[in-house]
Amino acid sequence: MSFVWGLLYGTGAVILIAGGAVVGVWWERKVSARIQLRLGPQQLGPAGSLQMLADVPKLLFKEDVVPASADRLLFRYAPLAVFAPIAMSLAVIPFWAGWAPLDSAAGVLFFLAVPSISVLGILFSAWGSHNTLATLGGVRAAAQMVSYEVPRALAVLSVVVLGGSLQPSELMDAWRWWWIPVTLLGFGVYFIASIAEMNRGPFDLPEAESELVAGYFADYSGIRWAVFMMAEYGAMIASALFGAALFFGGFMWLPGVAGLAVHIGIAALIITAVMWVKWTFPRLRQDQLMTFCWTVLTPLALVQLVLAVVVALWL
Repeated sequence: MSFVWGLLYGTGAVILIAGGAVVGVWWERKVSARIQLRLGPQQLGPAGSLQMLADVPKLLFKEDVVPASADRLLFRYAPLAVFAPIAMSLAVIPFWAGWAPLDSAAGVLFFLAVPSISVLGILFSAWGSHNTLATLGGVRAAAQMVSYEVPRALAVLSVVVLGGSLQPSELMDAWRWWWIPVTLLGFGVYFIASIAEMNRGPFDLPEAESELVAGYFADYSGIRWAVFMMAEYGAMIASALFGAALFFGGFMWLPGVAGLAVHIGIAALIITAVMWVKWTFPRLRQDQLMTFCWTVLTPLALVQLVLAVVVALWL
């Protein structure tokens, strides 16, 4: 029975991420176009909404090139090693009152720990490509993702302190509206650290096209390149849904399906903000990126944690 449930969840997660990536790419094209005073896609469908129906077949049927000097095993399976942990992280996100696909007593730790395994897939892809630029991108990604996990985890820990549990469903049962102002600083840290975890601009040094062509996936094409893109948008969806639930109450505002719609709406706003940040701020230097993590975000996360402890003890 557990195998069947796992198979159903895996299929659902892939469909959710694939569908989210299709919509997300279209929406990001529109967001970036508005920022740059353009219109974005507009030819296929209303407001260009069917543009991805033309792009997806191109990715699916494009030639899958493997460099002659590459480690073929690592090169072929590295995209799956990046995608799978991110898909798994969706399992512990509470989508309904008292329910999550995997309602684990350590669900918060699961969400923070499992997606970070994708850094191994990035290193595999960089090493497997046997490409100097890809290797530089992989090393950058490893340093960046491991570092930014610290302030991100500390920010989420402030919510855990208020709720008194590591189980997402119990945190949602304990959630109160006044948590929003109390943990607002923590959400800011979580938001910025999550962008760095996704390797999106202005923290996209592992794939900096002006320096590394495309970094760790410079040699990928076709469906394997698409899997990397799905992983990026999947991470965006997972981070937004998790942040919307823990920091803003998600579905707790309204009962039933209306609550789920509110949860998705808040997550959509967070995703839009992630896109806005990418297309607004310039890319940081490597030293600036690491300094910002350890001298700005981590101290702010600790301040938020202390504030949450004081509030929890006072109540």
